[in-house]
Amino acid sequence: MLKSRHPFATIFAMLGVVLAVFGVSAAGIAAYNLWDATQTVTANAVVLDEEKPLPPSLGAIEGGVNILLVGTDSCEGENAKLSGACMNGDTEGERNDVTMLVHISDEPRRVTVVSFPRDMLVPIPACDKSDGSGKKTSAMSSQMINASYWYGGLGCTVDTVEAVIDNEQIKIDFAAAIRWTGVVNVSNAIGGIDVCVSGDINDNYTGLHLTAGTHTLQGVQALQFLRIRHGIGDGSDLGRISNQQQFMSSMVRKLQSDAVLANPATLFNLATTVISQAKEGQLVLSSGLTNPTLMVQIAMAVKDVPFEDIVFVQYPTVYAPGLNGNASSRVLPVKAAAEELFTALAANQPLTLTGEASGGHAIEVTGEVEQPAVTPTPAATDTGATPAAGDGTDAAAAPADQARVELPSAITGQTAKDTTCTRPQK
Repeated sequence: MLKSRHPFATIFAMLGVVLAVFGVSAAGIAAYNLWDATQTVTANAVVLDEEKPLPPSLGAIEGGVNILLVGTDSCEGENAKLSGACMNGDTEGERNDVTMLVHISDEPRRVTVVSFPRDMLVPIPACDKSDGSGKKTSAMSSQMINASYWYGGLGCTVDTVEAVIDNEQIKIDFAAAIRWTGVVNVSNAIGGIDVCVSGDINDNYTGLHLTAGTHTLQGVQALQFLRIRHGIGDGSDLGRISNQQQFMSSMVRKLQSDAVLANPATLFNLATTVISQAKEGQLVLSSGLTNPTLMVQIAMAVKDVPFEDIVFVQYPTVYAPGLNGNASSRVLPVKAAAEELFTALAANQPLTLTGEASGGHAIEVTGEVEQPAVTPTPAATDTGATPAAGDGTDAAAAPADQARVELPSAITGQTAKDTTCTRPQK
């Protein structure tokens, strides 16, 4: 349980911090920045479970590691300028409009990112209030999952998602939250991400206007591409999730390429950017993620995972009945299909998608990309860190005959190997 207090970019950003600093650790300024980052992030960290000791290595976490990443819709400070609703005073509180579970398996390494629709109606348990008062919120039988952050901060979202997953072998080990301004600044530090749109997109809600074709987005444009829903697919939150998956898939391919992970200047810029976002309160991590050794271990675990084993899925849902025969934007969980997904993850079985790429008709698969050649990782003798058991370098040598689990067609998604294109709303 979290005692106090959106997307895949957060964890890779923090991995970039460690890789950047250790990559130039011979320089005193880099060592100072690592110390400064640890002090800053630790001061703002939240505790997921005070009774649970931090594992000595990533490999010591039975069943892999699970990280909850949320993106919130704060209207505080500079964030207000990025939202018409904030500027018009049409919203209050801070909600988890992006909620994703990143599951990193044991050997052979695989990464699965599960997006939970913000409009999904779920029970919200009684949670510790995030104001430090020691009081609890009341349990609720059916609320949109994005209300959990508003009611009890990141800890309440962790408790809510664990209850939705309902699998004793999949517990959330670490968590992170990022606000809009944080996404903008981290995106600028990573550099442009290539996205494809199959037709012109014009969305007055986010102010995003793109012509058909491929675009390289960063900063505010990248944020608004992640937020857009009215201008794509069927205009739903389900379509927005698929659009985010296209962006994240492209970002993973860039992060695994020489453009980022082998570029000390880019990594150092990323490191200093993340430090500043933590100082400014735009990025909050759970206490475990402030451990530099652990961050190195996570980086080593995921950096060479094959594209086909980096899978982005959407928690399966169906639309809830509307009032008086009207359509509803709320969705209900399809628990049977979800159980198959989480059972496969707990057993570390490779996944095969059988459903559509998008639940909201927002993207289409246009092809596949080839995995870049893997560069051997130098021994981490200067870091003082002991690599985790199985550091990811053997990921490509996973058993070829391991049985793959065909997920139910109710589960939509794509892999990092798939190239996709966003469809404009019709």
